[in-house]
Amino acid sequence: MKNYKFIVEYDGTKYKGWQKQGNTLQTIQGKIEEILKKMTHMPVEIHGSGRTDAGVHAKAQVGNFKCSTDKNDSEIFAYVNQYLPHDIRLLSLQECDMHFHSRLNAKSKVYSYTFWIGKPSVFHRNYVHSIPAMPDISKMKEACALLQGTHDFLGFSSLKKAKKSTIRTIFSIDIKQQDPQCLVLSFHGDGFLYNSVRILAGTLYEVGIGSKHLSDIQAVFTTKDRKFAGITLPPNGLTLESVFYS
Repeated sequence: MKNYKFIVEYDGTKYKGWQKQGNTLQTIQGKIEEILKKMTHMPVEIHGSGRTDAGVHAKAQVGNFKCSTDKNDSEIFAYVNQYLPHDIRLLSLQECDMHFHSRLNAKSKVYSYTFWIGKPSVFHRNYVHSIPAMPDISKMKEACALLQGTHDFLGFSSLKKAKKSTIRTIFSIDIKQQDPQCLVLSFHGDGFLYNSVRILAGTLYEVGIGSKHLSDIQAVFTTKDRKFAGITLPPNGLTLESVFYS
């Protein structure tokens, strides 16, 4: 039995998210496990650094699995990629320490949310969220300063109640206008709650168009009430960019 770490990219457009579900075969975890089962002739459970939602993309999702096989790293890598659908691709795979766990050992993650002003190109439409006009970036940056740091982010999530701690640290939020029609928000934190990045991006957007204010952000932290935060933006603009380990 060996432990293998892999990095995978995927277009989440037609998938129901990362996590395997009993009522559908359209999940990233399910697709990879199905191929590993075919390769090893026994069930193989994979672990991901986190559970991306339905429609969310990843440029560098990290996972691991344990199995017994006569194939070496390169052969496993080639085998899995051979049978994966065109919108999922392994970027790397190698044997790792038996104690490595892609989720438990992750120290931080970077997510990006991309806005497109106006109607996007047909080649970009699945990866951006269309908005009618450019928001006020200076106001959004003021809001970023309030969101950065260590806080209880329960109100910036879709969790109804929390069994575990909802305190997280956001190290940085960067806003970049890549061209006149493209605005990208990057969130680097030690972890994010359910729908949190989409809600944070929605809150920043609403601050940028004047329908939310800095006082609303303070109200979310004070009351932990979801109603003071911004909208939950659609999943297609969200991408897991990278995962960091010690």
